[in-house]
Amino acid sequence: MKSRFRAPRGALWRHADFLRLWSAQTVSAFGARITREGLPLAAVLTLKAAPAQLGVLAALSLAPGLIVGLTLGGRVDRSSKRGLLIGADLTRMAVLLTVPIAAWLHLLTIWQLYAAAVLVGAASLLFEIADHAYLPGLVGHAHLLEANAKLSVTDSIAEIGGPALAGALIQWLAAPLAIAVNAATYLVSALFLGGIKTREAQAPAAAEPKAHLLADLRAGIGVIWSSTLLRPLFLTAMTGNLFIYVFAGLYVVFAIRTLGLTPALLGVTVAVGGVSALVGALFGPAMIRWLGVGPAYLAASGLAAASALFIPLAHGTGPRAMLFLVVAQLLGDGFGVIAGVAPPACARASPRGTASAGWGRCSRPAPGVWR
Repeated sequence: MKSRFRAPRGALWRHADFLRLWSAQTVSAFGARITREGLPLAAVLTLKAAPAQLGVLAALSLAPGLIVGLTLGGRVDRSSKRGLLIGADLTRMAVLLTVPIAAWLHLLTIWQLYAAAVLVGAASLLFEIADHAYLPGLVGHAHLLEANAKLSVTDSIAEIGGPALAGALIQWLAAPLAIAVNAATYLVSALFLGGIKTREAQAPAAAEPKAHLLADLRAGIGVIWSSTLLRPLFLTAMTGNLFIYVFAGLYVVFAIRTLGLTPALLGVTVAVGGVSALVGALFGPAMIRWLGVGPAYLAASGLAAASALFIPLAHGTGPRAMLFLVVAQLLGDGFGVIAGVAPPACARASPRGTASAGWGRCSRPAPGVWR
């Protein structure tokens, strides 16, 4: 069983189609970070949005995750993954291009940003699901670990450089024009994906009865709700992400209007969290092996949440005001990544069918690549 994962290290550097997928994912990852920072900054700097409006914008960015994640997994399995990836990129490009056009015509409203947040959020999650499903068929099981490692490094680099780049673009070009640059990144990603020559294995859709979105939704909820491990993790993630996104909208208002940070300084502050996330990804498995999955998950989650208490302590203006924000980013993102690594480690360590045993059966996960 293990032999199929053994392959010459570095072989993917000669795999032209993987390099195209990797390039597309890299550009898309940076674009996603620019979108994440750009939409709320456009609301604050261009539309002078109120905190309540930013909270709605943040919540709407999260909403597609619940719907798309539960309904489209089966559709991805039955469809061309590369086609979905290209379609998601082109959808994000088209939606984001409407923002600078509307701003140029003095027609931009918060309602348009709401719609953009929903559509871009849905397309981004669809891209992520299809990307995970597409990779094994493209590189084969022998190269899967190497491919996942390379893509994980790209995500970490994008988390470090993306917010800083977004802040610089918004400060130099204004938020709507920065979003136009962001739209161009998705076009570049689609072009890389279009150059992939490997033929994708066709899903056996014709042999199965046609499924509907409602059936996929019921199946997705059923799988989650029947597992005593997945159900609490799902509820925790859903409620946690809801408040995180609402908090993120208020964070931008606090940093820009109260502390007087420029978009570039705010981008650098968020980028510090990306560095911390990379450190958490590197050292998280050691913490999990030391404490066990359940205790490590609870400890990391608690410390990540407590890090937000440093933010109200920030005072002053400009770079001096960044100190407590940087401390919050260092602790919050690093421990947040460890909390995210723990549940997949538990699932990987547990024998199939023992998920109902809970945390106790997977207290010492095997080391491995998580993405």
